[in-house]
Amino acid sequence: MSINPLDSLVNVGIEIAKRVWPDPAQQAMQILKLEELRQKGDLAELDAQVKSLTGQLEINLADAKSTNWFQANWRPAIGWVGAVSLALTYIPKALVITYIWTYQSITLLSNWDGVAPMIIPEFPDLGVSDIIGLLMSMLGIAAMRSYDKKQGTDTKK
Repeated sequence: MSINPLDSLVNVGIEIAKRVWPDPAQQAMQILKLEELRQKGDLAELDAQVKSLTGQLEINLADAKSTNWFQANWRPAIGWVGAVSLALTYIPKALVITYIWTYQSITLLSNWDGVAPMIIPEFPDLGVSDIIGLLMSMLGIAAMRSYDKKQGTDTKK
């Protein structure tokens, strides 16, 4: 949770207004002015974020419209690199690690005398969280593009 200094100042100002102006109408008028200041600050921050996102969208559109093969196709290339690395590295690694863990667990179970406490090894971390996170975020973007295509939005014009 981030603390917005403007919110803190407005909250202090509201408390001061409640103590300085005994008349409820004057209190309400002063509190309304403070709330308007808070809203203007929020709107200014939102406007800055929208302008930043709009700028990034314009850059993305320029990349997509480029006739340079490398510039226009770097996002799909990243997707293919992620898919190939998942297929050639992480999936075989996960299969081998799972096989070894299963073999160890079965060996422990078969040699257990039934008296001593059974300690089965913890399943190892497969180390796929980074690549899965990257691929899922890219697939989310691909899903948005599919939605755009379904709606008839064409960004390649």
